[in-house]
Amino acid sequence: MKQLKRWIVSSGLLGLLFVLSGCVQHDKAGNPTGEGFFYKFLVAPMGNAIKFLADDWGLGFGLAIIILTIIVRLAIMPLGLSQMKKSMIQQEKMQAVKPYTDDINKRLKAATSNEEKMQVQSELQNLYKENDINLMGGLGCLPLLIQMPIFTALFYAAKFTQGISESTFLGIDLGKPSLLLVALAGISYFAQSYISMIGMAEEQKKQMKMMSYMSPLMIVMISFSSPAGVTLYWVVGGIFSCIQSLITTLYHKPKVKAELAEHFAKNPIKAVKPAVKDVTPKKATSTPNSKPKNAQGRNAGKQQRK
Repeated sequence: MKQLKRWIVSSGLLGLLFVLSGCVQHDKAGNPTGEGFFYKFLVAPMGNAIKFLADDWGLGFGLAIIILTIIVRLAIMPLGLSQMKKSMIQQEKMQAVKPYTDDINKRLKAATSNEEKMQVQSELQNLYKENDINLMGGLGCLPLLIQMPIFTALFYAAKFTQGISESTFLGIDLGKPSLLLVALAGISYFAQSYISMIGMAEEQKKQMKMMSYMSPLMIVMISFSSPAGVTLYWVVGGIFSCIQSLITTLYHKPKVKAELAEHFAKNPIKAVKPAVKDVTPKKATSTPNSKPKNAQGRNAGKQQRK
């Protein structure tokens, strides 16, 4: 169930990325035409902000990309922290009811009929309901959906803004791929995944392991064929994500654990009674006037002899 949810969210976000990619119309040379709602209201303003910082303030395009990425990340940070906090609350609640869910899952595997499976699944749903556990509550879909268009717009602004491809930053040509920045991007996102798993139960770490490798690998694959100006955006975003994960892990997680411990002390986990099917054989009922079959047979024989 958990893997299915993660797959659905990851697929949805990847699909959204492709949809947003299609919103930027290109000419035959691969440059944006400037048409489309997404480009006009998100990509173009961010591109203008980069040019303003680089040209008007004289900071250069490399520093402009870094500053704008930090500004955008700071603006989105409250949503990201809220999402992580909700996810942690659900994880801690799931860990608290784990002994009960383990027992239910064992009985679900041992069920031999569809009726038994439905009864056990209903029991699992009741357990979550009684203990205020929302399986979709920790996914944080809305904050992610809000962030994706903004991050995608910043990505395209770093890719298509005029002047970036001809500039350098710390000796790195921003118009060509940079293996150094690719490595830094991969390391930063892998470090973010590692930090986010600190303090998790071993079972949760195993479930998150695939995702912890997928995200850095995707960033590395994208960065290999992207100009260094785009990869610089990924590097700054990855470092910022590490800082955000550290705040969540070192500050929010202990606080959430303490709050939930206090909550469960006052409101113990509500166990749900097993949905056991009544298989007790029913006793045969007899009426006062009814007679045993053998007795009726004997009486019938006597009447015939008479």
